[in-house]
Amino acid sequence: MKTMLQTSTLRAKIFFFPHTLSAHVNVSLSRCEPMNSYFKLLFFFIFHFPSKLPPHDNQNLAPPASHPPPPLDGMSFRQRLPPPTPFLILLFLCLCLLSPSTSKELEPLLKLKTALQSSNPSVFTSWTEATPICNFTGVVCNSNGLVSEINLSQQKLSGILPFDSICSLQSLKKLSLGWNGLHGSVTDDLKNCTSLEQLDLGNNSFTGTVPDLSPLSQLTLLSLNGSRFSGAFPWKSLENLTQLTFLSLGDNPFDPSSFPAEVVKLDKLYWLYLTNCSITGQIPEGIGNLTLLENLELSGNQLSGEIPQSISNLKKLRQLELYENLLTGKLPAGLGSLPSLVNFDASANKLEGDLSELRSLTQLASLHLFENQLEGEIPEEFGEFKSLVKLSLYKNKLTGTLPQKLGSWAGLDYIDVSENYLTGPIPPDMCNNVKMVDFLLLQNNFTGGIPENYANCKSLTRFRVSNNSLSGSVPVGMWSLPNLIIIDLAMNQFEGPLAPDIGKANSLSLLLLANNRFSGELPDTLSEATSLVSIQLSVNQFKGQIPETIGNLKKLSSLHLDQNMLSGTIPDSLGSCVGISEINLAHNNISGQIPSSLGSLHNLNSLNLSGNQLSSEIPTSLSSLKLSLLDLTNNRLIGRIPESLSIQAFSGSFDGNPGLCSRNMENMRSCSSNSGTSRGPRIFLSSFIAGVLVLFVVVAVFSLLKLRRKSLDHPLKSDSWTMKQYHVLSFTEKEILDSIRAENLIGKGGSGNVYKVALSDGKELAVKHIWTTSDTGDRKSYRSSASMLKKCKPRSSEYDAEVATLSSLRHVNVVKLYCSITSEDSNLLVYEYFPNGSLWDQLHTSNKMKMGWEVRHEIALGAARGLEYLHHGNHRPVIHRDVKSSNILLDGDWKPKIADFGLAKIMQVGADCTHVIAGTLGYIAPEYAYTCKINEKSDVYSFGVVLMELVTGKRPIEPEFGENKDIVSWVCSKMQYKESALELVDASISDDLKEDAIKVLSIAIHCTARVPVLRPSMRMVVQMLEEAEPCKLTSINITKEG
Repeated sequence: MKTMLQTSTLRAKIFFFPHTLSAHVNVSLSRCEPMNSYFKLLFFFIFHFPSKLPPHDNQNLAPPASHPPPPLDGMSFRQRLPPPTPFLILLFLCLCLLSPSTSKELEPLLKLKTALQSSNPSVFTSWTEATPICNFTGVVCNSNGLVSEINLSQQKLSGILPFDSICSLQSLKKLSLGWNGLHGSVTDDLKNCTSLEQLDLGNNSFTGTVPDLSPLSQLTLLSLNGSRFSGAFPWKSLENLTQLTFLSLGDNPFDPSSFPAEVVKLDKLYWLYLTNCSITGQIPEGIGNLTLLENLELSGNQLSGEIPQSISNLKKLRQLELYENLLTGKLPAGLGSLPSLVNFDASANKLEGDLSELRSLTQLASLHLFENQLEGEIPEEFGEFKSLVKLSLYKNKLTGTLPQKLGSWAGLDYIDVSENYLTGPIPPDMCNNVKMVDFLLLQNNFTGGIPENYANCKSLTRFRVSNNSLSGSVPVGMWSLPNLIIIDLAMNQFEGPLAPDIGKANSLSLLLLANNRFSGELPDTLSEATSLVSIQLSVNQFKGQIPETIGNLKKLSSLHLDQNMLSGTIPDSLGSCVGISEINLAHNNISGQIPSSLGSLHNLNSLNLSGNQLSSEIPTSLSSLKLSLLDLTNNRLIGRIPESLSIQAFSGSFDGNPGLCSRNMENMRSCSSNSGTSRGPRIFLSSFIAGVLVLFVVVAVFSLLKLRRKSLDHPLKSDSWTMKQYHVLSFTEKEILDSIRAENLIGKGGSGNVYKVALSDGKELAVKHIWTTSDTGDRKSYRSSASMLKKCKPRSSEYDAEVATLSSLRHVNVVKLYCSITSEDSNLLVYEYFPNGSLWDQLHTSNKMKMGWEVRHEIALGAARGLEYLHHGNHRPVIHRDVKSSNILLDGDWKPKIADFGLAKIMQVGADCTHVIAGTLGYIAPEYAYTCKINEKSDVYSFGVVLMELVTGKRPIEPEFGENKDIVSWVCSKMQYKESALELVDASISDDLKEDAIKVLSIAIHCTARVPVLRPSMRMVVQMLEEAEPCKLTSINITKEG
């Protein structure tokens, strides 16, 4: 009885509680293919057949006819069955585990693991033979235990995908491998994935073309965007992909093609992303057939013609992005009938007409139409848009007033309507919800004052209303807004004092108040705004003294207080503003002497103290400054001008100071005097000088003869050398010539060899040696390959242009040329020496130093200022032609200097470009390939590449970018989303500053726009970099990497 009870209990567990036995069986079954009839029969035999057969003839296994079997679904039958033996259970499990179907699924997964696991082993820890495949990380199985989905997106994987193995998984429906670093090509084996419904390979680094996709007829989602595919895309394949609802192919440099007709036939699409994939021609009317579209992005192509009117059929459209194309005409009729449209961006095109078609788009949250040719007024209905958050309409021809209710309902956080012809008052309620961050109304004709409630807008970071006709006083609380980085009120008619609470503006970087009617004294608390980088208060009515505490502003780069009514003396503490590069205190009533402490400002590039009442002598400490502009005119200075300032470059810098004298400046009174010397001593002195001269002549003749004898042994010893000096020199021609030896060679630049010269006084120089080839070909040329190519001028004109250009340049961020030394067959240029080498050395070589973001930003800004000076600081623009990181040199204080003008030309405005190959692979602007012309925008492109180097730490061309790819396409492909953008930043940059680095990367993308006209000027680049100043500068640490 007891045995029967135990047996019954065991049976009940088997049949009614499968978790005790069947659950274990099911685990094994999950690793098998769908059970065929063999396994079904085996399963029935084990669990539904008695383990002990009744006595009968072994030759006849059928039950006797008199004992027909009871119904299989009867309980009495189950209860009479004994349990299966352990042997049979074990047999079943082994057969299943060893079945060919399991091996068939496991093998391709393990091959995938082998291909990718080295890049991130933790992802594949569960991918072992001991683990059921359905328990693999990222693997999902269907009800039959077969792999139906592989999702390994955003896992930082790299490697080459084995598509032959992946596509052997016959039940695979979803393959998601986006946002990784996968490379190599996508092979034709992909066509075997015929069961695929979703394929996501976006945001990787593949090479080559996309294979034929037509066999993948079950696809509903296809995402290949930002993966470096090139060549011709197989648009014809889309004809067979009629089930597609999601198509994302953007950000790939495909071969140019017209808008594919196959796309407009995919009438099930709700998402279409074709940004930056080289589509040309017009947008077809057939786009209106895609009535299920919610997202349509066609930006960054070369689309032309008008926006088709059929786009008004897309009633479900929520996002429409058409920016950076060549679209013309008016906004299409019916565009305002899209009831769901939330984001509309058609900026940077050539659109005309007015905005009236948009007055009904009440759901708009973001509207960007900047850089077009739009006219007319901004519809009053915009003020009723309750969801509007961003409005950008700058650089158009808009007139009229801003809707006075604008921002009243919505949490408006960004508005830019600069560079239009707008008039009237500033709307009072645009910061009602205290969410406004960027408020940009520059260069219009706005009138009235700043609304009082703007003083409560604590979210503001940029408030820029310069170049308008605004007036009145500034609401007091605005000066101390805690997050304000820029306050730009220049070129208006504001009045009143600068409030003392400006010292509470902890984030304020740029204070731009020039050309107004501000008055009163500069508050001492100004020095408490320690984040200030630029103070521009020119042409106002400020009076009183410059605060003595101004030296506390350690980050200050420019100080412009000219044309005010300031008095008193120049504070000695100004010499503590160690980062300052520009000081302009001209046309005030400042008296006293020039502080000698200004001589310690090694970054000072421009010093203008003209039109004041300064007296006493010019301090000799100013001799150490590397000034491009010095203006001390119209003061009361006396005494001798320091030797290093008595040069031709500063010939007009001291006019209007009758008490000054100079030994060697023609337009200045001579310092020599005939009095105080008796006749006898004069005669003795004259005789002594005559004797010395005779001795000098004898020695000189002897030396010349000796030099002639050695001329064959020293390649630089020519019969005649000519030295032209551009600064006061502490060395001789001989010291330079004697140092041009092989052991002093430190590099080979674009125009010749570079030597390091150590002078006897310990000073170091760099000498570029450029050989010229005579007509007879006697001398070997050491010129760059570029200079060997066909040029429009004789060979000597290149050298003459370089010397003429460099000798006139005076900027703290441009390499200083001390002198030139020339002979018939040799040209030497003598520069200052840079102990820290080039930016390339510090980023890409084994000798590099670890630079934090603050240092990198300062290098970027300094180099940009140098290029700005070249482009805009001369009466004719100077085109560098070969901007690259190796041509940005770093001095002992890590300040950058633009170098190597071996191919520089001075170009007249409007003149034809010089047809000379210029630049270095990876830095050359793309238009050069088909125009063979360059201008300032070519330099801007190259500088954008340098910015990308600074942020990412990568070279312009790296193997990881893919074949025929460069850093520009790599960066652009990853800047679409914040997560991948942050991954671009060099790992050595601290996490809390990576957001600041991304801002500079965005500037770099603007600089490297494919269309030159869309690139900013270097003047704009400098402004943007100043605005991207790191919010919290810490101490600058530069350490050698181990």
